[in-house]
Amino acid sequence: MIRGLRPWLLALALLSAPVAVAAQEDTTAVRADSVPAEPAGPGADTLYARAPVSPMGGLWRSILIPGWGQAKLNRKLTGALFIAWEGVTLGMAIKSNHELNYLRRTGSGSVRAKEKERQDWLVLLAFNHLFSAIEAYVSAHLWDFPDDLDVRAAPLPGGGIGAGVKIPF
Repeated sequence: MIRGLRPWLLALALLSAPVAVAAQEDTTAVRADSVPAEPAGPGADTLYARAPVSPMGGLWRSILIPGWGQAKLNRKLTGALFIAWEGVTLGMAIKSNHELNYLRRTGSGSVRAKEKERQDWLVLLAFNHLFSAIEAYVSAHLWDFPDDLDVRAAPLPGGGIGAGVKIPF
């Protein structure tokens, strides 16, 4: 295990050497446009963009209306999928409720099965709210995470599968 680790440590040291030398350059002459902007408020960080909504704000928005937190975080496709699934589950819950009422009026023997179907759609409706809220909460936390990471799976020469992660510097 240690022998396999040494080439990685050597490669990491060689890759980080030019970065360390560049960081030690003299920066007395700084261009006006390269000066970082002032923080937006108390405790604001100049290095990272601030999320348009806090994690708890995204969570509560998506509990109220699934997809609202995602839309606020500019994740339009994800928000649209949550809204679409909300419409499907809500429509099917209403439909099964109407069918259940009809079966009760006619005295049908399949009332119990229709009650279970309606309950299933209501549970899916509740889970859509929950999953939307959790996804908005996590997305707000990972707002400044780089999106250009690349994960690839590849077969190994001796058999099996390996994975690699490419992280740009």
